[in-house]
Amino acid sequence: MSTFDYVMQGFAAAVTVENLLFALGGVLLGTLVGVLPGIGPAMTVALLLPITYSVPPAAALIMFAGVLYGGMYGGSTTSILLNTPGESASVITALEGNKMARAGRGAQALATAALGSFVAGTIGTVLLALLAPQVADWAVHLTSADYFALTVLAFCTVATMLGGSAIRGFASLALGLVLGLVGLDPMSSQERFTLGIGELVNGVDLVIAAVGLFAVGEALYTAARLRHGAPEVIPVNRVWWLPKEDLKRSWKPWLRGAALGFPLGAVPAGGPVISTFLSYAVEKKLAKKPEEFGKGAIEGVAGPEAANNAGAAGMLVPLLTLGLPTSATAAVMLAAFGSYSIEPGPLLFQSQPLLVWTLIASLYLGNVMLLVLNLPLVGIWVKILRIPRPYLYAGILVCASLGAYAGSQQYSGLLVLLALGVLGLAMRRYGWPVLPAILGLVLGPIAEENLRKALQVSQGDPATLLASPFAKIVLGLALLSMLSPLLLRGLRALRARPVTTS
Repeated sequence: MSTFDYVMQGFAAAVTVENLLFALGGVLLGTLVGVLPGIGPAMTVALLLPITYSVPPAAALIMFAGVLYGGMYGGSTTSILLNTPGESASVITALEGNKMARAGRGAQALATAALGSFVAGTIGTVLLALLAPQVADWAVHLTSADYFALTVLAFCTVATMLGGSAIRGFASLALGLVLGLVGLDPMSSQERFTLGIGELVNGVDLVIAAVGLFAVGEALYTAARLRHGAPEVIPVNRVWWLPKEDLKRSWKPWLRGAALGFPLGAVPAGGPVISTFLSYAVEKKLAKKPEEFGKGAIEGVAGPEAANNAGAAGMLVPLLTLGLPTSATAAVMLAAFGSYSIEPGPLLFQSQPLLVWTLIASLYLGNVMLLVLNLPLVGIWVKILRIPRPYLYAGILVCASLGAYAGSQQYSGLLVLLALGVLGLAMRRYGWPVLPAILGLVLGPIAEENLRKALQVSQGDPATLLASPFAKIVLGLALLSMLSPLLLRGLRALRARPVTTS
């Protein structure tokens, strides 16, 4: 069967009433959590995991993908109207978007963000459909040593590029790796790191870990920093379309943002966050009126928002074809695949073709839904921004507790959730990024399995880890990413050194 036939089957499955409802629910929920500050797609998917066990895998994954895309859309609303990013990838949007809103151009800022998200999301989804099968065919030939090298690259880049310092990033990664090793040794069936606690024999549950570190940790951290008083929300008129002049200034940044966002979202280097900063820098460099930047330049909203949504599509390429997450949401989605006994990787397109193509087709439909719904519903999202934060985060804690108990059916699940929630609170309090810990927990067992397989084949010879040119290149990139903070610091020192003349 050809790829075109699979695509048609995917669309036929995606347009069923059940899957359309799940896609609609996902994009609405994703937009909602994107609008609300402090609640992102990763936390939402983690909260939804325990309550979607009874749902067919395709429907659940369609909902999670809708949450991912919707979160990227919704994050721009709170950045523009509240100057508080609802999602980490929308941080850069606040720089120009909030200035536009304060100047009475909030409608135009929201419109260029929504239209740019649609354009870039569509481009990214097309590239995903075109490239993912090719990457999967290539990945079939990778060895265990190659997969181990890829996991090392993911560990090094994410730990280095996220957080206030590389040391904290690697400390968070080490914590996640230790959590991933808890339980029974896969080869000898001996207990390890269980501390004699019977409930840990089967390891740390990925769902409880994700909910605890993301949802409970974030809720406790935000609650500890709450201040009295309602936030100031800038009023905005109804948004339908962009004026001709603004459309003329926006379409090129949309395309450039998509060109930057998709490839950078596909590599393990911080997901869409990095691409938004690069897009802003590019637009500022190419702008015909650079003096407007910092005062409300529409290009500074259009480019980053396009990069944001194209990066969301890009991160699905390594997730589906290699089983490697490049963002927090992708890491939680990988855990969702595992809960349905589905293993993402190069064989996924052969073993579950209908599931994959239904998911990709639903991304097209979800993107259209988001454009149709978001522009007219801006007024509703503005009202939601006024929800009192204590009620909001109390509800999150209740949902997290119910989900943890439903997943384990034991009170011990609640104790683990509480412990991981306190750990997540401490990590945020002291500037430890959470994503490396989740990545270590999810990818640690995969890295261990491939390392052991490679060493078994070579009878314990470590040189096998560098046997293939691909593994050498990937491990070299990993080493370069580890050294990048030192290299950047050295370059800054050279530039700051005064020039002496004889």
